[in-house]
Amino acid sequence: MHALIEWLVQTIGALGYPGIFLLMAMESSVIPIPSEIVMPPAGYLAQQGQMNIWVAILCGTFGSLAGAYANYFAARYLGRPLVLKYGKYVWITEEKFARVETFFRNHGEVSTFIGRLLPVVRHLISLPAGLAGMNHFKFSLYTLLGAGIWVTILTYIGYFIGANRELIMKYSHQALIGAVVLSGVIIALYVWNHKRKTSSVI
Repeated sequence: MHALIEWLVQTIGALGYPGIFLLMAMESSVIPIPSEIVMPPAGYLAQQGQMNIWVAILCGTFGSLAGAYANYFAARYLGRPLVLKYGKYVWITEEKFARVETFFRNHGEVSTFIGRLLPVVRHLISLPAGLAGMNHFKFSLYTLLGAGIWVTILTYIGYFIGANRELIMKYSHQALIGAVVLSGVIIALYVWNHKRKTSSVI
């Protein structure tokens, strides 16, 4: 892990802001590059005066959006016809697919936002959003919001901790746990509010 982080620091330092954008775009698509080992080195370089921290955060955030859109458009324009045509062979009926579309029409915003904060999920959440044809503006907004929060946290971990690799991994792990807990709270509040609105309508 020490060697990997050292390599990332050197790589990001050499590639600059486009390197951050590219690595985070890869992280946000189906290529498993953890953001926890991409953004802290960028924060460390900012602390050393080799980068501007806000430009690094913007590059990481918009890189995440670019990777998310790669999945989104692939699912929407390539995956959707395949699911509708061949889904019945893997027990995905039109009725089930319609339920996915309905879910993302009703809950796509909170699902996309929370998905950007969670490991593994952040790589995949764009696929059902694309399959369901989630609104482009809402998809972009909530992807940027969730990714921006996560990227900012990781970048500042690297900025304040500096070159201490052990502490970077420790606090990145703690931030991940905090994101999971926060997501659970948001989901609970969202479900409670949704049920309250539904009961008031009835």
